[in-house]
Amino acid sequence: MSPDVRVRVLVSGTVQGVGYRWFVRGLADAAGLAGSARNLPDGRVEVELEGPADDVRAVVAALDGPRAPGSVTGVVSEDRAVQGGQGFTTA
Repeated sequence: MSPDVRVRVLVSGTVQGVGYRWFVRGLADAAGLAGSARNLPDGRVEVELEGPADDVRAVVAALDGPRAPGSVTGVVSEDRAVQGGQGFTTA
């Protein structure tokens, strides 16, 4: 089992109003990850994911995969301190 990590991901493109946050929630829930997804005023979606490193990496890789709704043009990820979060929320 891989150690827990936390990442903040900024997803750009046409990702608001297309069900993208719910897509991310489904991925996170299926992987058992904690975190959140929220729309930003500039049109991007901010995603926070926390859990086993291998599972977090797999979800981040899927954020611009063929199943992603809308049109993703960029995914930028940065590591964050693990917070021990529970559950996944959308805002």
